[in-house]
Amino acid sequence: MQLGIGLDDIVDRVRDGVEILGVSVTFGQHDLATQLLDAVAALDQPPLVVAGGSLTARNERILLDRYPNMLICRGAGEPTIADVLAHWHGDLRIGQIRGLGFRDISQAPTLMPINRSRRTATVANRSQTDMWPELDLLDRTFAHRGVAQLESSRGCTNYCSFCPRGHKGQWSAAQPDVLPWLLRQMSAVFDRHPNLNRTIYLVDEEFIGRGDDAVTRALQIADTLAQSAFSWETSCRVDQVVRPDRDRTWHLERGHLWRGLVDRKLRRCLFGVESGVTSILDRFHKETTSEQNALAIRTLTALGVPPRFTYITFDQLMTAAELRQTYTFQGRTDLLLRPQPDLTVAEIIDGVRDERWVAAHTTGRPFYTSISYMLVGMECLIGSAYSRRAEAAGLTGQPDPAMGRVEARYADWRIGVLAYRSQLWIDRNFALDYTLKSLEKTLSGAPYAMVRDLRRLLKNAAYQLLGTMLDELVRTDPAAVDHGDLDTRCQAAADALLAQLRSDLEPVVATVGAGLPADRRDILRHEHQRWIAARGWQLINATDPCGT
Repeated sequence: MQLGIGLDDIVDRVRDGVEILGVSVTFGQHDLATQLLDAVAALDQPPLVVAGGSLTARNERILLDRYPNMLICRGAGEPTIADVLAHWHGDLRIGQIRGLGFRDISQAPTLMPINRSRRTATVANRSQTDMWPELDLLDRTFAHRGVAQLESSRGCTNYCSFCPRGHKGQWSAAQPDVLPWLLRQMSAVFDRHPNLNRTIYLVDEEFIGRGDDAVTRALQIADTLAQSAFSWETSCRVDQVVRPDRDRTWHLERGHLWRGLVDRKLRRCLFGVESGVTSILDRFHKETTSEQNALAIRTLTALGVPPRFTYITFDQLMTAAELRQTYTFQGRTDLLLRPQPDLTVAEIIDGVRDERWVAAHTTGRPFYTSISYMLVGMECLIGSAYSRRAEAAGLTGQPDPAMGRVEARYADWRIGVLAYRSQLWIDRNFALDYTLKSLEKTLSGAPYAMVRDLRRLLKNAAYQLLGTMLDELVRTDPAAVDHGDLDTRCQAAADALLAQLRSDLEPVVATVGAGLPADRRDILRHEHQRWIAARGWQLINATDPCGT
Protein backbone atom coordinates (compact mmCIF):
# COMPACT_ATOMS: atom_id res chain seq x y z
CA MET A 1 0.00 0.00 0.00
CA GLN A 2 3.03 2.28 0.26
CA LEU A 3 3.47 1.84 -3.51
CA GLY A 4 0.28 3.63 -4.49
CA ILE A 5 -2.18 0.72 -4.20
CA GLY A 6 -5.25 1.30 -2.03
CA LEU A 7 -7.47 -1.07 -0.09
CA ASP A 8 -10.17 -1.01 -2.77
CA ASP A 9 -7.59 -1.92 -5.40
CA ILE A 10 -6.55 -4.99 -3.41
CA VAL A 11 -10.16 -6.12 -2.89
CA ASP A 12 -10.91 -5.68 -6.59
CA ARG A 13 -7.86 -7.76 -7.48
CA VAL A 14 -9.05 -10.56 -5.17
CA ARG A 15 -12.54 -10.45 -6.73
CA ASP A 16 -10.96 -10.86 -10.16
CA GLY A 17 -9.64 -14.23 -9.07
CA VAL A 18 -7.02 -15.11 -6.48
CA GLU A 19 -6.37 -18.60 -5.09
CA ILE A 20 -4.00 -17.70 -2.25
CA LEU A 21 -3.90 -14.27 -0.61
CA GLY A 22 -0.91 -13.33 1.52
CA VAL A 23 -1.31 -10.39 3.90
CA SER A 24 1.55 -8.85 5.92
CA VAL A 25 0.33 -6.71 8.82
CA THR A 26 2.45 -4.54 11.08
CA PHE A 27 1.68 -2.36 14.09
CA GLY A 28 -1.15 0.13 13.63
CA GLN A 29 -2.71 -1.73 10.68
CA HIS A 30 -5.24 -3.94 12.45
CA ASP A 31 -8.16 -1.85 11.18
CA LEU A 32 -6.94 -2.01 7.58
CA ALA A 33 -6.39 -5.75 7.87
CA THR A 34 -9.88 -6.45 9.21
CA GLN A 35 -11.46 -4.31 6.47
CA LEU A 36 -9.63 -6.34 3.86
CA LEU A 37 -10.29 -9.70 5.51
CA ASP A 38 -13.99 -8.93 6.04
CA ALA A 39 -14.35 -8.09 2.34
CA VAL A 40 -12.50 -11.25 1.32
CA ALA A 41 -14.46 -13.49 3.70
CA ALA A 42 -17.73 -12.20 2.20
CA LEU A 43 -16.85 -13.47 -1.29
CA ASP A 44 -18.69 -16.48 -2.69
CA GLN A 45 -15.37 -18.25 -3.22
CA PRO A 46 -12.83 -16.67 -0.90
CA PRO A 47 -9.16 -17.50 -1.40
CA LEU A 48 -6.96 -19.28 1.09
CA VAL A 49 -5.68 -16.45 3.32
CA VAL A 50 -2.20 -16.57 4.88
CA ALA A 51 -1.38 -13.68 7.21
CA GLY A 52 2.01 -12.79 8.64
CA GLY A 53 3.93 -9.83 9.96
CA SER A 54 4.70 -8.41 13.39
CA LEU A 55 1.10 -7.69 14.39
CA THR A 56 -0.48 -11.00 13.41
CA ALA A 57 1.84 -12.89 15.75
CA ARG A 58 0.58 -10.73 18.62
CA ASN A 59 -3.08 -10.92 17.55
CA GLU A 60 -3.15 -14.58 16.53
CA ARG A 61 -5.99 -15.59 18.86
CA ILE A 62 -8.10 -12.54 18.01
CA LEU A 63 -7.71 -13.10 14.27
CA LEU A 64 -8.42 -16.83 14.37
CA ASP A 65 -11.54 -16.26 16.47
CA ARG A 66 -12.81 -13.90 13.77
CA TYR A 67 -11.46 -15.72 10.70
CA PRO A 68 -11.28 -19.43 11.57
CA ASN A 69 -10.15 -20.45 8.07
CA MET A 70 -7.14 -18.14 8.10
CA LEU A 71 -3.58 -19.43 8.39
CA ILE A 72 -1.18 -17.42 10.58
CA CYS A 73 2.52 -17.43 9.69
CA ARG A 74 4.38 -17.38 13.01
CA GLY A 75 8.02 -17.31 11.92
CA ALA A 76 10.20 -16.55 8.94
CA GLY A 77 8.03 -16.67 5.85
CA GLU A 78 10.11 -18.72 3.43
CA PRO A 79 9.48 -22.26 4.75
CA THR A 80 5.84 -21.51 5.54
CA ILE A 81 5.17 -20.17 2.04
CA ALA A 82 6.84 -23.19 0.44
CA ASP A 83 4.69 -25.53 2.54
CA VAL A 84 1.49 -23.57 1.85
CA LEU A 85 2.07 -24.09 -1.86
CA ALA A 86 2.68 -27.80 -1.27
CA HIS A 87 -0.56 -27.93 0.73
CA TRP A 88 -2.45 -26.18 -2.06
CA HIS A 89 -1.30 -28.85 -4.48
CA GLY A 90 -2.34 -31.63 -2.10
CA ASP A 91 1.14 -32.70 -1.03
CA LEU A 92 0.88 -31.63 2.63
CA ARG A 93 -1.87 -31.44 5.22
CA ILE A 94 -2.37 -28.12 7.02
CA GLY A 95 -0.87 -29.60 10.17
CA GLN A 96 2.34 -30.32 8.25
CA ILE A 97 2.92 -26.70 7.23
CA ARG A 98 5.88 -25.36 9.20
CA GLY A 99 5.57 -22.25 11.36
CA LEU A 100 1.78 -22.10 11.31
CA GLY A 101 -1.03 -21.09 13.65
CA PHE A 102 -4.51 -22.25 12.62
CA ARG A 103 -7.91 -23.41 13.82
CA ASP A 104 -8.45 -27.17 13.99
CA ILE A 105 -12.03 -27.43 12.76
CA SER A 106 -13.15 -31.05 12.76
CA GLN A 107 -16.18 -33.15 13.46
CA ALA A 108 -16.31 -35.29 16.60
CA PRO A 109 -18.36 -38.52 16.68
CA THR A 110 -21.19 -36.54 18.28
CA LEU A 111 -21.13 -34.17 15.30
CA MET A 112 -20.32 -31.32 17.68
CA PRO A 113 -17.66 -29.07 16.13
CA ILE A 114 -14.20 -28.96 17.68
CA ASN A 115 -12.63 -25.58 17.20
CA ARG A 116 -9.28 -25.01 18.85
CA SER A 117 -6.04 -23.31 17.95
CA ARG A 118 -3.07 -25.37 16.88
CA ARG A 119 0.52 -24.47 16.14
CA THR A 120 3.18 -26.25 14.17
CA ALA A 121 6.91 -26.07 14.79
CA THR A 122 8.73 -23.11 13.29
CA VAL A 123 12.04 -23.41 11.49
CA ALA A 124 14.93 -22.22 13.66
CA ASN A 125 16.93 -19.24 12.44
CA ARG A 126 20.08 -21.33 12.28
CA SER A 127 18.41 -23.54 9.65
CA GLN A 128 17.65 -20.58 7.37
CA THR A 129 20.60 -19.38 5.36
CA ASP A 130 18.81 -18.17 2.23
CA MET A 131 17.10 -14.98 3.32
CA TRP A 132 18.04 -12.76 0.41
CA PRO A 133 15.04 -10.99 -1.14
CA GLU A 134 13.48 -10.84 -4.57
CA LEU A 135 14.00 -7.47 -6.25
CA ASP A 136 10.76 -7.19 -8.22
CA LEU A 137 9.47 -4.24 -6.17
CA LEU A 138 12.74 -2.36 -5.75
CA ASP A 139 12.31 -0.08 -8.76
CA ARG A 140 8.77 0.87 -7.73
CA THR A 141 9.97 1.41 -4.16
CA PHE A 142 12.56 3.91 -5.37
CA ALA A 143 9.96 5.63 -7.55
CA HIS A 144 7.95 6.22 -4.37
CA ARG A 145 11.03 7.61 -2.56
CA GLY A 146 11.60 4.44 -0.57
CA VAL A 147 14.88 2.82 0.43
CA ALA A 148 16.60 -0.52 -0.11
CA GLN A 149 16.66 -3.00 2.76
CA LEU A 150 18.44 -6.32 3.27
CA GLU A 151 18.89 -8.83 6.07
CA SER A 152 22.29 -10.39 6.60
CA SER A 153 21.14 -12.20 9.75
CA ARG A 154 17.99 -13.05 11.64
CA GLY A 155 17.13 -13.13 15.30
CA CYS A 156 18.87 -11.72 18.33
CA THR A 157 21.38 -12.93 20.88
CA ASN A 158 19.43 -11.80 23.95
CA TYR A 159 16.10 -12.12 25.77
CA CYS A 160 14.88 -8.57 26.49
CA SER A 161 11.76 -8.70 28.66
CA PHE A 162 9.76 -6.28 26.51
CA CYS A 163 10.31 -8.33 23.33
CA PRO A 164 7.62 -10.97 22.68
CA ARG A 165 9.28 -12.59 19.67
CA GLY A 166 9.73 -16.33 19.64
CA HIS A 167 13.23 -16.20 18.17
CA LYS A 168 14.85 -14.47 21.12
CA GLY A 169 18.29 -15.87 21.67
CA GLN A 170 18.17 -17.56 18.26
CA TRP A 171 20.58 -15.68 16.01
CA SER A 172 21.79 -16.94 12.67
CA ALA A 173 23.61 -15.39 9.72
CA ALA A 174 22.92 -15.71 6.02
CA GLN A 175 25.56 -17.15 3.74
CA PRO A 176 27.21 -14.06 2.20
CA ASP A 177 28.42 -15.82 -0.96
CA VAL A 178 25.47 -14.65 -3.06
CA LEU A 179 25.74 -11.06 -1.81
CA PRO A 180 28.06 -9.78 -4.63
CA TRP A 181 25.62 -11.00 -7.29
CA LEU A 182 22.64 -9.54 -5.43
CA LEU A 183 24.36 -6.16 -5.01
CA ARG A 184 25.16 -6.04 -8.73
CA GLN A 185 21.48 -6.50 -9.50
CA MET A 186 20.51 -3.85 -6.95
CA SER A 187 23.14 -1.49 -8.32
CA ALA A 188 21.54 -1.71 -11.76
CA VAL A 189 18.24 -0.56 -10.23
CA PHE A 190 19.98 2.24 -8.33
CA ASP A 191 21.51 3.40 -11.63
CA ARG A 192 18.00 4.10 -12.93
CA HIS A 193 17.53 6.53 -10.01
CA PRO A 194 20.70 8.67 -10.10
CA ASN A 195 19.40 11.20 -7.57
CA LEU A 196 18.95 8.53 -4.92
CA ASN A 197 21.47 8.17 -2.12
CA ARG A 198 23.23 4.80 -2.56
CA THR A 199 22.62 3.51 0.96
CA ILE A 200 21.43 0.02 1.87
CA TYR A 201 19.72 -0.55 5.20
CA LEU A 202 20.63 -3.86 6.81
CA VAL A 203 17.60 -4.41 9.01
CA ASP A 204 19.29 -7.03 11.16
CA GLU A 205 18.27 -6.92 14.80
CA GLU A 206 21.88 -7.77 15.67
CA PHE A 207 24.41 -7.35 12.83
CA ILE A 208 27.56 -8.84 14.39
CA GLY A 209 25.98 -11.75 16.22
CA ARG A 210 28.11 -14.41 17.81
CA GLY A 211 30.58 -17.17 17.04
CA ASP A 212 34.31 -17.38 16.49
CA ASP A 213 33.94 -15.93 12.99
CA ALA A 214 31.72 -12.98 14.01
CA VAL A 215 34.35 -10.30 13.35
CA THR A 216 35.53 -11.89 10.09
CA ARG A 217 31.98 -12.23 8.80
CA ALA A 218 31.06 -8.63 9.68
CA LEU A 219 34.10 -7.28 7.86
CA GLN A 220 33.43 -9.52 4.86
CA ILE A 221 29.91 -8.17 4.46
CA ALA A 222 31.14 -4.60 4.95
CA ASP A 223 33.86 -5.14 2.33
CA THR A 224 31.33 -6.46 -0.16
CA LEU A 225 29.01 -3.49 0.36
CA ALA A 226 31.83 -0.95 0.09
CA GLN A 227 33.30 -2.59 -3.02
CA SER A 228 29.86 -2.30 -4.62
CA ALA A 229 29.92 1.47 -3.88
CA PHE A 230 27.20 1.34 -1.24
CA SER A 231 27.11 3.03 2.12
CA TRP A 232 25.06 1.16 4.68
CA GLU A 233 23.32 1.28 8.04
CA THR A 234 22.41 -1.42 10.52
CA SER A 235 21.63 -2.27 14.16
CA CYS A 236 23.62 -3.87 16.96
CA ARG A 237 23.70 -4.54 20.69
CA VAL A 238 25.85 -2.48 23.04
CA ASP A 239 27.62 -5.60 24.25
CA GLN A 240 29.31 -5.81 20.84
CA VAL A 241 31.27 -2.73 21.92
CA VAL A 242 31.86 -3.08 25.67
CA ARG A 243 31.56 -6.18 27.86
CA PRO A 244 32.63 -6.16 31.51
CA ASP A 245 33.34 -9.90 31.37
CA ARG A 246 35.87 -9.59 28.53
CA ASP A 247 39.51 -8.55 28.72
CA ARG A 248 41.40 -5.70 27.10
CA THR A 249 42.36 -7.86 24.11
CA TRP A 250 38.69 -8.42 23.28
CA HIS A 251 37.95 -4.69 23.53
CA LEU A 252 40.89 -3.85 21.27
CA GLU A 253 39.64 -6.33 18.68
CA ARG A 254 36.15 -4.83 18.80
CA GLY A 255 37.59 -1.33 18.59
CA HIS A 256 39.44 -2.27 15.40
CA LEU A 257 36.26 -3.89 14.09
CA TRP A 258 34.16 -0.76 14.56
CA ARG A 259 36.79 1.50 13.06
CA GLY A 260 37.08 -0.97 10.19
CA LEU A 261 33.32 -0.89 9.59
CA VAL A 262 33.39 2.90 9.38
CA ASP A 263 36.27 2.69 6.89
CA ARG A 264 34.00 0.36 4.89
CA LYS A 265 31.26 3.00 4.58
CA LEU A 266 29.12 2.26 7.63
CA ARG A 267 26.98 5.40 7.68
CA ARG A 268 25.15 4.85 10.96
CA CYS A 269 24.36 2.11 13.47
CA LEU A 270 21.39 1.84 15.82
CA PHE A 271 21.92 0.63 19.39
CA GLY A 272 19.06 -0.27 21.72
CA VAL A 273 20.43 1.35 24.88
CA GLU A 274 16.86 1.57 26.27
CA SER A 275 17.98 3.03 29.60
CA GLY A 276 20.87 4.53 31.50
CA VAL A 277 19.61 3.26 34.86
CA THR A 278 20.88 -0.16 35.92
CA SER A 279 17.76 -1.11 37.90
CA ILE A 280 15.63 -0.44 34.81
CA LEU A 281 18.04 -2.36 32.59
CA ASP A 282 17.72 -5.30 34.98
CA ARG A 283 13.93 -5.10 34.71
CA PHE A 284 14.23 -5.02 30.92
CA HIS A 285 16.63 -7.98 31.07
CA LYS A 286 19.02 -6.11 28.76
CA GLU A 287 22.03 -7.77 30.41
CA THR A 288 23.83 -4.42 30.36
CA THR A 289 24.52 -1.76 32.99
CA SER A 290 24.49 2.01 33.10
CA GLU A 291 28.30 2.11 33.23
CA GLN A 292 28.58 -0.31 30.32
CA ASN A 293 26.23 1.80 28.20
CA ALA A 294 28.18 4.95 29.01
CA LEU A 295 31.50 3.36 28.02
CA ALA A 296 29.99 2.00 24.81
CA ILE A 297 28.61 5.40 23.78
CA ARG A 298 31.97 7.04 24.46
CA THR A 299 33.86 4.32 22.59
CA LEU A 300 31.66 4.41 19.52
CA THR A 301 31.70 8.17 19.14
CA ALA A 302 35.44 8.49 19.77
CA LEU A 303 36.07 5.80 17.13
CA GLY A 304 34.02 7.83 14.67
CA VAL A 305 31.02 5.50 14.50
CA PRO A 306 27.88 7.58 13.78
CA PRO A 307 25.42 6.05 16.26
CA ARG A 308 21.78 6.52 17.05
CA PHE A 309 20.10 5.10 20.11
CA THR A 310 16.68 3.97 21.21
CA TYR A 311 15.64 4.75 24.77
CA ILE A 312 12.49 3.83 26.72
CA THR A 313 11.91 6.86 28.93
CA PHE A 314 8.84 5.58 30.78
CA ASP A 315 7.88 2.10 31.94
CA GLN A 316 4.89 1.09 34.01
CA LEU A 317 6.94 -0.37 36.88
CA MET A 318 9.40 2.50 37.30
CA THR A 319 9.75 4.73 40.33
CA ALA A 320 9.98 8.52 40.44
CA ALA A 321 13.64 8.18 41.45
CA GLU A 322 14.34 6.05 38.37
CA LEU A 323 12.65 8.61 36.15
CA ARG A 324 14.84 11.35 37.60
CA GLN A 325 17.93 9.20 36.95
CA THR A 326 16.71 8.65 33.40
CA TYR A 327 16.39 12.39 32.87
CA THR A 328 19.89 12.92 34.24
CA PHE A 329 21.41 10.23 32.00
CA GLN A 330 19.73 11.62 28.88
CA GLY A 331 21.16 15.03 29.66
CA ARG A 332 24.76 13.88 30.23
CA THR A 333 27.35 15.78 28.20
CA ASP A 334 30.23 13.39 28.88
CA LEU A 335 29.04 10.59 26.58
CA LEU A 336 29.12 11.92 23.01
CA LEU A 337 32.81 12.41 22.19
CA ARG A 338 34.51 13.94 19.20
CA PRO A 339 35.86 11.41 16.66
CA GLN A 340 39.56 10.80 17.23
CA PRO A 341 40.90 9.50 13.87
CA ASP A 342 44.51 10.35 14.77
CA LEU A 343 44.51 8.23 17.93
CA THR A 344 45.08 4.49 18.00
CA VAL A 345 42.32 2.13 19.04
CA ALA A 346 44.28 1.34 22.21
CA GLU A 347 44.47 5.03 23.14
CA ILE A 348 40.70 5.36 22.70
CA ILE A 349 39.87 2.17 24.64
CA ASP A 350 41.96 3.47 27.54
CA GLY A 351 40.86 7.08 27.17
CA VAL A 352 37.11 6.52 27.49
CA ARG A 353 37.75 5.12 30.98
CA ASP A 354 39.66 8.27 32.04
CA GLU A 355 37.34 11.10 33.09
CA ARG A 356 39.99 13.77 32.43
CA TRP A 357 40.52 12.43 28.90
CA VAL A 358 36.77 12.37 28.36
CA ALA A 359 36.41 15.97 29.51
CA ALA A 360 39.05 17.02 27.00
CA HIS A 361 37.34 15.25 24.07
CA THR A 362 33.61 15.67 24.66
CA THR A 363 31.43 17.38 22.08
CA GLY A 364 29.48 19.05 24.88
CA ARG A 365 26.23 17.88 23.28
CA PRO A 366 23.78 16.13 25.61
CA PHE A 367 23.21 12.45 25.00
CA TYR A 368 19.52 12.90 24.16
CA THR A 369 20.46 14.57 20.86
CA SER A 370 21.41 11.09 19.61
CA ILE A 371 18.23 9.36 20.82
CA SER A 372 16.07 8.48 17.80
CA TYR A 373 12.73 9.27 19.43
CA MET A 374 12.39 11.12 22.70
CA LEU A 375 9.86 10.53 25.49
CA VAL A 376 8.96 6.99 24.39
CA GLY A 377 6.93 4.88 26.81
CA MET A 378 6.94 1.11 27.27
CA GLU A 379 4.60 -0.85 25.01
CA CYS A 380 3.28 -3.85 26.96
CA LEU A 381 3.26 -6.15 23.95
CA ILE A 382 1.12 -9.25 24.04
CA GLY A 383 3.19 -12.25 25.07
CA SER A 384 6.20 -10.41 26.49
CA ALA A 385 7.76 -11.18 29.87
CA TYR A 386 7.45 -7.51 30.86
CA SER A 387 3.70 -7.59 30.17
CA ARG A 388 3.35 -10.65 32.37
CA ARG A 389 5.19 -8.85 35.15
CA ALA A 390 2.92 -5.79 34.76
CA GLU A 391 -0.09 -8.11 34.84
CA ALA A 392 1.16 -9.71 38.06
CA ALA A 393 1.34 -6.21 39.54
CA GLY A 394 -2.29 -5.61 38.59
CA LEU A 395 -1.46 -2.92 36.06
CA THR A 396 -2.79 -4.38 32.80
CA GLY A 397 -6.19 -4.06 31.18
CA GLN A 398 -7.79 -4.98 27.87
CA PRO A 399 -5.87 -6.06 24.76
CA ASP A 400 -5.32 -3.45 22.05
CA PRO A 401 -5.21 -5.31 18.70
CA ALA A 402 -4.23 -2.20 16.75
CA MET A 403 -0.78 -2.22 18.32
CA GLY A 404 -0.53 -5.82 19.53
CA ARG A 405 -0.36 -4.74 23.16
CA VAL A 406 -2.35 -4.71 26.34
CA GLU A 407 -3.49 -1.53 28.03
CA ALA A 408 -1.43 -0.80 31.11
CA ARG A 409 -1.39 1.85 33.80
CA TYR A 410 1.59 3.06 35.81
CA ALA A 411 2.38 1.95 39.35
CA ASP A 412 3.01 5.63 40.16
CA TRP A 413 0.05 7.52 38.72
CA ARG A 414 2.13 10.69 38.47
CA ILE A 415 4.50 9.01 36.02
CA GLY A 416 1.41 7.88 34.12
CA VAL A 417 0.37 11.51 33.70
CA LEU A 418 3.82 12.45 32.41
CA ALA A 419 3.86 9.47 30.05
CA TYR A 420 0.42 10.39 28.70
CA ARG A 421 1.40 14.01 28.11
CA SER A 422 4.66 12.84 26.51
CA GLN A 423 2.74 10.58 24.12
CA LEU A 424 0.53 13.50 23.15
CA TRP A 425 3.70 15.51 22.46
CA ILE A 426 5.15 12.68 20.37
CA ASP A 427 1.98 12.28 18.35
CA ARG A 428 1.61 16.04 17.82
CA ASN A 429 5.11 16.20 16.31
CA PHE A 430 5.41 12.69 14.90
CA ALA A 431 4.54 13.36 11.26
CA LEU A 432 7.06 16.18 10.98
CA ASP A 433 9.78 14.28 12.84
CA TYR A 434 9.20 11.13 10.81
CA THR A 435 9.33 13.15 7.59
CA LEU A 436 12.70 14.52 8.65
CA LYS A 437 13.89 11.00 9.49
CA SER A 438 12.73 9.77 6.08
CA LEU A 439 14.52 12.64 4.36
CA GLU A 440 17.70 11.69 6.22
CA LYS A 441 17.58 8.25 4.65
CA THR A 442 17.57 9.60 1.12
CA LEU A 443 20.12 12.40 1.56
CA SER A 444 23.87 12.64 1.98
CA GLY A 445 26.48 15.32 2.55
CA ALA A 446 25.46 18.82 3.67
CA PRO A 447 21.68 18.35 3.18
CA TYR A 448 21.82 15.23 5.37
CA ALA A 449 23.64 17.14 8.13
CA MET A 450 21.17 20.04 7.98
CA VAL A 451 18.16 17.76 8.39
CA ARG A 452 19.82 16.06 11.37
CA ASP A 453 20.41 19.46 12.98
CA LEU A 454 16.77 20.33 12.41
CA ARG A 455 15.67 17.18 14.24
CA ARG A 456 17.82 18.21 17.20
CA LEU A 457 15.55 21.22 17.76
CA LEU A 458 12.66 18.82 18.28
CA LYS A 459 14.75 16.76 20.68
CA ASN A 460 15.77 19.84 22.67
CA ALA A 461 12.13 20.80 23.13
CA ALA A 462 11.16 17.26 24.16
CA TYR A 463 13.91 17.13 26.80
CA GLN A 464 12.92 20.53 28.13
CA LEU A 465 9.33 19.32 28.43
CA LEU A 466 10.43 16.24 30.38
CA GLY A 467 12.41 18.39 32.82
CA THR A 468 9.52 20.77 33.39
CA MET A 469 7.05 17.94 33.95
CA LEU A 470 9.44 16.24 36.37
CA ASP A 471 9.50 19.43 38.44
CA GLU A 472 5.71 19.37 38.49
CA LEU A 473 5.76 15.70 39.56
CA VAL A 474 7.99 16.50 42.52
CA ARG A 475 5.50 19.14 43.66
CA THR A 476 2.63 16.63 43.51
CA ASP A 477 1.65 14.38 46.42
CA PRO A 478 1.64 10.75 45.21
CA ALA A 479 -1.33 10.13 47.50
CA ALA A 480 -3.37 12.93 45.93
CA VAL A 481 -6.83 11.95 44.69
CA ASP A 482 -7.08 14.71 42.06
CA HIS A 483 -4.91 13.64 39.13
CA GLY A 484 -6.23 16.40 36.91
CA ASP A 485 -4.19 19.17 38.52
CA LEU A 486 -0.86 17.60 37.49
CA ASP A 487 -2.21 16.91 34.03
CA THR A 488 -3.32 20.53 33.65
CA ARG A 489 0.10 21.83 34.64
CA CYS A 490 1.84 19.43 32.25
CA GLN A 491 -0.44 20.48 29.41
CA ALA A 492 0.34 24.14 30.10
CA ALA A 493 4.05 23.37 29.89
CA ALA A 494 3.54 21.55 26.59
CA ASP A 495 1.48 24.43 25.17
CA ALA A 496 4.19 26.94 26.01
CA LEU A 497 6.98 24.79 24.57
CA LEU A 498 5.07 24.11 21.37
CA ALA A 499 4.55 27.81 20.81
CA GLN A 500 8.27 28.40 21.29
CA LEU A 501 9.11 25.48 18.99
CA ARG A 502 6.96 26.95 16.20
CA SER A 503 8.94 30.16 16.45
CA ASP A 504 12.30 28.36 16.55
CA LEU A 505 11.59 26.09 13.59
CA GLU A 506 10.27 28.69 11.14
CA PRO A 507 13.62 30.20 10.05
CA VAL A 508 15.50 26.91 10.29
CA VAL A 509 13.05 25.06 8.02
CA ALA A 510 13.42 27.84 5.44
CA THR A 511 17.22 27.61 5.57
CA VAL A 512 17.29 23.80 5.42
CA GLY A 513 14.73 23.74 2.61
CA ALA A 514 16.84 26.05 0.48
CA GLY A 515 19.65 23.49 0.56
CA LEU A 516 17.53 20.47 -0.40
CA PRO A 517 16.73 19.06 -3.84
CA ALA A 518 13.43 20.49 -5.11
CA ASP A 519 11.32 17.37 -4.52
CA ARG A 520 12.61 16.96 -0.95
CA ARG A 521 12.14 20.68 -0.28
CA ASP A 522 8.49 20.41 -1.31
CA ILE A 523 7.96 17.46 1.03
CA LEU A 524 9.49 19.35 3.96
CA ARG A 525 7.51 22.52 3.30
CA HIS A 526 4.25 20.62 2.93
CA GLU A 527 4.70 18.70 6.18
CA HIS A 528 5.90 21.79 8.05
CA GLN A 529 2.77 23.68 7.00
CA ARG A 530 0.58 20.80 8.14
CA TRP A 531 2.40 20.81 11.47
CA ILE A 532 1.87 24.56 11.91
CA ALA A 533 -1.82 24.32 11.02
CA ALA A 534 -2.57 21.50 13.48
CA ARG A 535 -4.35 22.50 16.67
CA GLY A 536 -4.91 20.78 19.99
CA TRP A 537 -3.56 17.53 21.34
CA GLN A 538 -4.66 14.15 20.06
CA LEU A 539 -3.32 10.61 20.22
CA ILE A 540 -2.66 9.05 16.83
CA ASN A 541 -3.99 5.67 17.99
CA ALA A 542 -6.86 7.07 20.01
CA THR A 543 -9.63 4.94 18.48
CA ASP A 544 -10.89 1.92 20.37
CA PRO A 545 -9.75 -1.09 18.33
CA CYS A 546 -11.23 -3.54 20.80
CA GLY A 547 -14.62 -2.89 19.23
CA THR A 548 -13.43 -4.90 16.27
